[in-house]
Amino acid sequence: MEVAKWEFMEKVKSKAFIISLVILPVIMILFGVLPGILASRPDTTSTIIGIIDESQGIISPLAKRLNEKYKLPDGSPNYVIKDLGGQGDVEKKKVEANLMVTTGDLSGYFYFPKVIFDSGKVEYRAENVGNLRIQERFSRTIEEVIIESRIVKQGLDLSLIKKIIADVDVKSIKISEKGEEKESGFLETFFSGYIVIMMLLFLVMTSGQLLIRSVVEEKSNRVIEVLLSSCSARDLMAGKILGLSGLGILQMLIWGMIGFAVTLKTGSNLFTSGSLMLSFIYFVLGYIFYSAIFVAAGSPVTTEQEAQQITTYVSLLLVFPMVIAIPVMQNANSVWIKVLSFVPLLTPTLMVLRIPIQMPAAWEILGTIALLLVSSVFMMWVAGKIFRVAILSYGKRPTLAELFRWIREK
Repeated sequence: MEVAKWEFMEKVKSKAFIISLVILPVIMILFGVLPGILASRPDTTSTIIGIIDESQGIISPLAKRLNEKYKLPDGSPNYVIKDLGGQGDVEKKKVEANLMVTTGDLSGYFYFPKVIFDSGKVEYRAENVGNLRIQERFSRTIEEVIIESRIVKQGLDLSLIKKIIADVDVKSIKISEKGEEKESGFLETFFSGYIVIMMLLFLVMTSGQLLIRSVVEEKSNRVIEVLLSSCSARDLMAGKILGLSGLGILQMLIWGMIGFAVTLKTGSNLFTSGSLMLSFIYFVLGYIFYSAIFVAAGSPVTTEQEAQQITTYVSLLLVFPMVIAIPVMQNANSVWIKVLSFVPLLTPTLMVLRIPIQMPAAWEILGTIALLLVSSVFMMWVAGKIFRVAILSYGKRPTLAELFRWIREK
């Protein structure tokens, strides 16, 4: 316990820890919120879009509808339509339009062929075809104009058709096992699990680096030999794991309180008390499990470069659940996801992701917690075996065969 206390107090008083308490939440907010804010910012100047309309029937209703739907904050049109004509040599008009795009007179232009009302095929040319806002808004508006033209051409009642195809607003209501109802959308459900996974990833990466670098530094300075004269290798290793685990849990608690205060302020409710408690259990056990892996993987290394490589490889194990997050959202209780949930390396992250989506059965929760607890104890035992020998090893890194031999030794 003295080693754990020393590791905890030394790290908690460091500037790096204090800064990380602020920087990491800011980074998570920036990554999660800033792209949406920037994408939703309104334009400040009108965008000039050219139209080559061979059909001679779409440019007028399109310009009118765009002017009605999209305006700048000052009330001026968001999009200014420039008629490039549609009669004559179309290929020549395209060449002229391309020149106007390159000189900046046009942001881009659309080409509507004569059969646009039948085929629905449109071409858009621009220097920046990655502006999805323009393409999405124009494609939706063009589609509306074409559909209305087809309806009128067939002699149907346009107002009646609009009533028939009016949008349906579906509200998602989550039902708990007790039959309680709670309004919950896709993003709210997804991020309630995703946030905890991101926190675990950040803490494992930062604390894992601290753990391995601490071992490397003590080995290079020969301080480790002095420490081992006062305690056993197993006690030293357990102290490092528990000390840094306490540091990580403290970080999570502080971030959790900040998040809880934010949810109370905004009126949102991402977590229930039950799911929050289960997520915390998986977080703590997963953190200890991964810390033991870091000790086992980092004990044989002797340089900062090797430590960085080991940290990267181990951290990649936490990325896999993020890759399959969408399939988990779609069917959290499928057989293959249940099987993967019992793989210790994936248990903490997959269960944290599944809990807010659809609460797993009680036997799964108890089984995975027991598995993770046993795996953490076993991994600490394995780490202790490797740590005991590797901590005093210098020079050439041991091979896998040597590591297995160390584990088997009594």
